[in-house]
Order: sequence, then C-alpha cells, then structure tokens
Amino acid sequence: MKDVKVLVLLVMTMLIGVPITACRRTPDEVQVRAAIAAGAQAVQAGSASDLGAVLTDDFDGNAGELGRRDLVRMVAGLALRGEHVGATTGPIAIERRGDRLVADFTVTLTSGGRVLPDRLGVYRAETAWRREGGHWRCYRAAWKRSL
Repeated sequence: MKDVKVLVLLVMTMLIGVPITACRRTPDEVQVRAAIAAGAQAVQAGSASDLGAVLTDDFDGNAGELGRRDLVRMVAGLALRGEHVGATTGPIAIERRGDRLVADFTVTLTSGGRVLPDRLGVYRAETAWRREGGHWRCYRAAWKRSL
C-alpha cells in the first residue's frame, strides 16, 4: 500500500509539473541578447549564413547604407579572402517598444589582416528586433563610430 501511495504521489507530481515546465520559456530579452552574440560569432567565424539567420529579409542598416544581402556578401567575401574580423560587444541595454525590442550596445571591430582598416574601432549600435517564425530577428540597425 505504501508503494502505491508513493507511485500516485510521483505521478501527480509529474502531471502537475508538466504544465509548469511547458509554460516556461526563455525571456525575449535573453533571446535577443543570444541573437546579438550569435551575430557577432558569425562575423568572427566568417559564416555569412549564420549572420543572415539573425537578420530579416528586409533588414535596413544605417538608413539604406547596407541591406541584408550586402552584409551577408561582405562576410562571405572576407571569409573567402581568409580575412578575420573580430566583433566584441559591450553591455547591451534592451527596451521594449510594443511588440518589438530595441537593443543598444557598443561593438568593437578588430582585424588580424588588412580588411577595412578605416572601419575598425568602437561603434555605438542601436538595433531593432521583431519576432519572426518564433525567433527574434534584427530588422533595423544604426551605428556610428564612438570616440
């Protein structure tokens, strides 16, 4: 009889615990921080497809200066030439704006080669994110050199 009570208690605990665990999900801000880190890793690894995965198809960089295709091609070109670009992000501040998120941070670009010497340094970035297909994707970014 004692074993049956233990078994019933275990089953009830599991049944009660399943809905609770199923309701848990990673907070949106954490997902955006992870996507920013994944984008930085993609640039450092020279993985154009991984960078493209965090950007929307209609991505707009610096008010029309660079689109998604431009950034993906740039990373692919650098990888083909064997160039390495380091991208280190600073602290990320995230603000909710309706159903979108805006993330502000600094990013430091470095290079082990001859790539873009005039564009290396520290930048202040503001990125805008929206949920697409269950993932947060960057649809707009603006950046400027920070002193």
